[in-house]
Amino acid sequence: MERPHNQYIAVSYKLYTADDNENELIEEATADKPFQFISGFGITLDAFEQEIMALAKGDNFDFKLTKEQAYGDIEQERILDLDRSIFTINGHFDHEHIFVDAIVPLQNEDGNHFYGRVLSVTDENVKMDLNHPLAGKTLQFVGSVIEKREATNEEIQGMINRLSGEHCGCGCDDCGGGCGGHHDCNCGDECGHDHGHHHGGDCGCGHCH
Repeated sequence: MERPHNQYIAVSYKLYTADDNENELIEEATADKPFQFISGFGITLDAFEQEIMALAKGDNFDFKLTKEQAYGDIEQERILDLDRSIFTINGHFDHEHIFVDAIVPLQNEDGNHFYGRVLSVTDENVKMDLNHPLAGKTLQFVGSVIEKREATNEEIQGMINRLSGEHCGCGCDDCGGGCGGHHDCNCGDECGHDHGHHHGGDCGCGHCH
């Protein structure tokens, strides 16, 4: 049976990584600031949406997603050595935003936007990890469904506008720093993959599923 689309859903949850019998809290969406999405837009992981769509308003949930259901394995080909010159501004290296563990917004030659994590910085290169931060992880979501109903036309149009980039994008608080502007990264097709969905709240960004 096909799942209904255009359902407005708001959930509160705690997100844990659940590997090697250890649970680590990664993220929390509170009842005051829940994760909100409209079904059928591809905003969330398919497996996450499938779990939530089986529930009703007020239901609690506690489920795990395998790495295959979430962000897959860590792929070595997505760890790249990029020329240091990419990260210069007015002839000077961007020390303010390019440092180890910084999350940096990038853009490839096709105009695709994505994020990378800085692994190391040398005199010649910046090693950048383009894998999703939760790649290789089993995820556990524990929470409750705060709202579930048919989305209004205004909510649907608002979601379309956000997905088409007509409204706000992720701010510095959402991407964890390193938001000093997009750096052009001519590293070819390797950079253009989808790093997962970071949509939530009014801006359509900030949560990791």
